[in-house]
Amino acid sequence: MKFILSLVVACSMAFAETLIPDEQKTYKKIGNVELQLHIFNPEGHKASDRKPAIVFFFGGGWSGGTPSQFYPQCDYLAKRGMVAISAEYRVKSRNGTSPLECVKDGNSAVRWVRSHADKLGIDPSKLAAGGGSAGGHVAAATGTTKGILEKGEDVSVSSKPDALVLFNPVYDNGPKGYGHSRVKDYWKQISPMHNLDKETPPTIVFLGTKDKLIPVATAKKYRLLMKEAGVRSELLLYKEQAHGFFNTSKYDETVKEMDRFLVSLGFLAENLKD
Repeated sequence: MKFILSLVVACSMAFAETLIPDEQKTYKKIGNVELQLHIFNPEGHKASDRKPAIVFFFGGGWSGGTPSQFYPQCDYLAKRGMVAISAEYRVKSRNGTSPLECVKDGNSAVRWVRSHADKLGIDPSKLAAGGGSAGGHVAAATGTTKGILEKGEDVSVSSKPDALVLFNPVYDNGPKGYGHSRVKDYWKQISPMHNLDKETPPTIVFLGTKDKLIPVATAKKYRLLMKEAGVRSELLLYKEQAHGFFNTSKYDETVKEMDRFLVSLGFLAENLKD
């Protein structure tokens, strides 16, 4: 079974590597580091369009990872009519940064995309964020936390997305949550679960029941808190699936549910192929 899973993962990674973004744009410069957005556009897309958009953030424990993780989802959504973006952000292994910088970059990415909507051909009122694992944390934090931003940015442009698509996300940074030791000095500020309110964007979460990093109980608590705040929240559990399952054996299923969710919010038209 482990061999089969490894083969599926390898095939998934190989597929992602065959996909090429339509363009890359720098959204942020920090010292000698340039952070880019890897952009997939719908066929025939032009700047005068007003397409819905989504920004994905890769997983990797705030320490590693690459934007190519979400190339398959970007490719799919671009073919469905969205501008789909996979963002670079600073991580510990390459930049010596903490989770705080990851969230700062996430906010910068969403804000930059919204502020350049007219050049990117997107509708700034239909801008979602998504991600997996630590990237799911970054995405969730853009929709929940406040005041985590880079100095000098134009805060008149909101960095809060209009919807969240989260794959086994880290969203509890409390004393019993994932990665608490790395954020213990500011966990209340950076933990999505501890910053939910009525302004939190509608959210869909995908989680495997065998995930050893993100407990199902945590996900259910998050959904309950969202409900209490009066915000739409969906939790889809996948039996016997471990952390990172969404890009392997359950890719097709999770993409279909992501599509359904985005259709329900008016980001996508009905998929007549279903």
